[in-house]
Amino acid sequence: MTQESDVEALIRQRIRSIRTARGWSLENLAGRCELSQSTLSRIETGHRRIALDQLVPIARAFGTTLDALVESEDDEDVVIRPQPGHSTGLTTWVLSTDDGLHGKTVAKMRITTERPPERGVHPGRDWFTVLSGIVRLELGERTILVHPGEVAEFSTMVPHAIRAHEGPVEILSIFNHDGGLAHLHAGAHPGE
Repeated sequence: MTQESDVEALIRQRIRSIRTARGWSLENLAGRCELSQSTLSRIETGHRRIALDQLVPIARAFGTTLDALVESEDDEDVVIRPQPGHSTGLTTWVLSTDDGLHGKTVAKMRITTERPPERGVHPGRDWFTVLSGIVRLELGERTILVHPGEVAEFSTMVPHAIRAHEGPVEILSIFNHDGGLAHLHAGAHPGE
């Protein structure tokens, strides 16, 4: 089997699986994407080559993107094996792939009381949830204690520092592009 036919087989399987998972008949899908039932049936069964001008309306009918419909089935995308990055009082594991989730970066961070107290500012918003320990979020003139299971989201245009309160903490963070640059790339903002 060639790589092209493997990809086509995967796309055919996805189309059929999404359609049946939604409880749609071929007639339902045909009405939503303005292709004939016969064409859709032949696409799903492999009796017709798949054309781009057919995939676009099918993806639209499913409420997804063409990219999502045709993305490869690659085991490397399934398991991420993060390597720890270290700085004083901070260990970071990046848990998302390079392209991130809709431009976001997911990271697990372990913060100790040795982390420097410097505050940073950068465009965007930060979000984190506390997995263990108590976080001392220094946000402008305020100090907010965030406990396990709680979540903080804030504008990063306010000077801020995420620190450990009385012992090590672990958090799960989601950063937008600017937050990822500031928090995860060496030398961007010390203490962040």
